[in-house]
Amino acid sequence: MAAVEPETEEEARFHIAATGSYREPRNRVLKHGNTFAVLDAFGDIDGSDGSPDGVYHDDTRYLSRFELRLNGGRPLLLSSNPAEDSSLLSFDLANPDMTDPDGSVLQRELIYVNRRQFIWQAAYCELVLVRNYDLRAHRVTLSLRFSSDFADIFEVRGQERPRRGQFSARRRSPDTVALHYTGLDAVERVTTLRFEPAPAELDSGRALFAFQLGPGAWRRLALRVSCGAQFNKDRGREDWGVRRYYQALRAVRQEHRRARNRAAGVDGSNPAFNELVARSLADLSMLTTETENGPYPFAGIPWFSTIFGRDGIITAMMMLWLDPAIAKGVLRVLAAMQATETDPGRDAEPGKIVHETRRGEMAGLGEVPFGRYYGSVDATPLYVMLLGEYFARTGDLDTVRTLWPNVLAALRWIDTGGDPDGDGFVEYARRSATGLDNQGWKDSRDAIFHEDGRLAEGPIALCEVQGYVYAAKRHAARLARLVGDPAAGTRLFGEAEILRQRFEAAFWCEELSTYALALDGDKRQCRVVASNAGHALWTGIAERSRAERVAATLLGVECFSGWGIRTVARSAARFNPISYHNGSVWPHDNALIALGLARYGLHEGVLQVFSGLFRAAAHWEPRRLPELFCGFARRRGAPTMYPVASSPQAWASASVFALLQASLGLGFDHAAGVLRFERPMLPPFLDRLELRQVRLGQASADVSLRRFDGEVAATVTGREGGLRVTVTH
Repeated sequence: MAAVEPETEEEARFHIAATGSYREPRNRVLKHGNTFAVLDAFGDIDGSDGSPDGVYHDDTRYLSRFELRLNGGRPLLLSSNPAEDSSLLSFDLANPDMTDPDGSVLQRELIYVNRRQFIWQAAYCELVLVRNYDLRAHRVTLSLRFSSDFADIFEVRGQERPRRGQFSARRRSPDTVALHYTGLDAVERVTTLRFEPAPAELDSGRALFAFQLGPGAWRRLALRVSCGAQFNKDRGREDWGVRRYYQALRAVRQEHRRARNRAAGVDGSNPAFNELVARSLADLSMLTTETENGPYPFAGIPWFSTIFGRDGIITAMMMLWLDPAIAKGVLRVLAAMQATETDPGRDAEPGKIVHETRRGEMAGLGEVPFGRYYGSVDATPLYVMLLGEYFARTGDLDTVRTLWPNVLAALRWIDTGGDPDGDGFVEYARRSATGLDNQGWKDSRDAIFHEDGRLAEGPIALCEVQGYVYAAKRHAARLARLVGDPAAGTRLFGEAEILRQRFEAAFWCEELSTYALALDGDKRQCRVVASNAGHALWTGIAERSRAERVAATLLGVECFSGWGIRTVARSAARFNPISYHNGSVWPHDNALIALGLARYGLHEGVLQVFSGLFRAAAHWEPRRLPELFCGFARRRGAPTMYPVASSPQAWASASVFALLQASLGLGFDHAAGVLRFERPMLPPFLDRLELRQVRLGQASADVSLRRFDGEVAATVTGREGGLRVTVTH
């Protein structure tokens, strides 16, 4: 479809151009570390015409074309599926009706081709199997055409650059080609392609293999596409072939297995639900990158495969009951990146938690501000919240003590740089000339507006951010007492209560039965019914009777599409169900709201949200909740996909586990060694749920939950250590 151009230069800065749908036809993705790949349903890469296809490393596309042809034509697609653990993609192909290279007729589906692909240690690896199922011999040719545009991820997203660096390509040996790009940042980036066996023909853009296959005969070839800052002669000469391919694949799967074994197991009575859980866990394993400070879930593929502070924190909170190691990694990584000085060009101030990091050419040159960018108003209080939730889950006081200076720095920013006018509300206004206009999770330029559609002018105090600050200060108060500062604890509890009272007075909209989306720079309410108010339930800042009214508003037909809660109600002036933030449905947003509903005992609302999102996911193959989807009212058929949504997206994949936590009333008391279920409920699509190896310290339990006569009973089916399980109805 044609791209809709942004109206102004301001709108164009970080716009993601929609020259085609990312989801149709279904793209396949792989990732390991700082490297990921986006491929089409055939296993090919065609990064032309705005397509995100490619192999990327450190925010640069190292391979923009990689196309396999059988006897000069595209093979027929039989199937393409990711492995259950997301470590591998497998594509089954066959020949169409065609002519053999010798001129004889080759009927379709006699030559079978299997492609098996994965990413490992900054390299794309592929094994191709070709087999002849005919009763006579055939001469078969396989060609692979390849090239690289070395585009920065922001170029792929649609930004134009007046100048670029220098390209070159060179055949290094009969089995190796190197594609070079020296950027304007003076960094040389090299794509090295290695083939085994050596092709019959090889040049700087094409490899040709020719086989004579007798009846039932088969051949294999292995290839590797390495991404690096310069040509690695040693890696170019090292042994590569089928054996090395399988060694690398084994290492990939072992890494995924270790991550998977760290998390609790979930299995239900509904096969589609089990597929959703398995795919979500596999995607989270794939998206999580091991850093020197621990595991960190990168935000999403293709646009956000890097560290995002907000996304990582929320993903870690949703995964906390399942795998607290993710939270510990996120806390340590973000502590190491916490701002220590003021830099308006990066919206950095001492104590702020990073919004986004990038490693590409445009970030290095300052063409985009995101090398290490701090334009996020919510990541800092969310960081304090996460540490508090992590301690409540694990009792890990050593980590609290280690990170306490980071908490104090974050609290200082909340009270100073985050509240420059001293009115008690944390607000934002862009300081960087090229940074983000809006700095909450709804960061589109038009996401914060008044009831008549006028855009709000800053500094802007978002509804949900005040809730985050409230929860952060209450968590910090508890932690302060644990680290030996009871006076600070008392002060922080008092500050949180004052904030709660001010919030109710300034944000409540009686006629709308909800909290205002935001306060603008003149302290005027943005009187818009929006999902942001649901986060006030999640953090507990909302007064109980008002929380119930907010819930009724969000679960009504103006907000609830049948698939989920929309970002803004249909009554909003800027409502658009196919927009990014003004009427779409975001799974992570819904999951946080569900946790808020559970906090206030509104369990039927939890099940309404959970059921809607599950019904949506049940329509998609693979079973995967995307970053967002369109906010049209539910009707027969599948929900409408958003054309350039990232999929997988970490906090979307983690949403199902937050929804489970909300449904089950699942919590922990580490001091007493207790796993708690408070008024557990199962959604209508589940009659039974099995939880395995839910850990608390060195102890663990397996729990079976079943519905009987409208209530859910829990049975401990296995136990290690002294973990107790309690159920409250």
